[in-house]
Amino acid sequence: MEEKKNLLTYAGLKKLEEELHDLKVVKRKEVAEKIKEAREQGDLSENAEYDAAKDEQRDIEARIEEIEKILKNAEVVVEDEVDLDKISVGCKVKVHDFEFEEDIELKIVGSTEANSLEGKISNESPVGKALIGAHTGDVVEVEMPAGIMKYKVLEIQRNV
Repeated sequence: MEEKKNLLTYAGLKKLEEELHDLKVVKRKEVAEKIKEAREQGDLSENAEYDAAKDEQRDIEARIEEIEKILKNAEVVVEDEVDLDKISVGCKVKVHDFEFEEDIELKIVGSTEANSLEGKISNESPVGKALIGAHTGDVVEVEMPAGIMKYKVLEIQRNV
């Protein structure tokens, strides 16, 4: 079975690469030093610092593995080549939310980059799926647990 491609914007790719570098170069050394210091305290059976450092080491290694897996299957969306006639991954869109009678800006990104607090929605989310392929002026309907949400596409831009 082929693994799912992880769609990333160039900024998202850079962010993950920087985090991976920091984890491998800085965090690994820091936690190794903590483990060494805790070991020097003697009895490891009741050593909370040692246990905490080993937990932190496990978390760091798990995150490194996760990032490497994402990057291995990464497909970078080149924002400069995004077709601005219709919505796709890598676009920034301005839509009118009919329920709240407000205009909102959303960035369409791959699922690994999604962050609703930053206005980054996944192409796999219900709203993202509904918007993909829509054109300026289109009204899209999204079926949500709370009912049907309606958005009018006002503008499609490059995600800069």
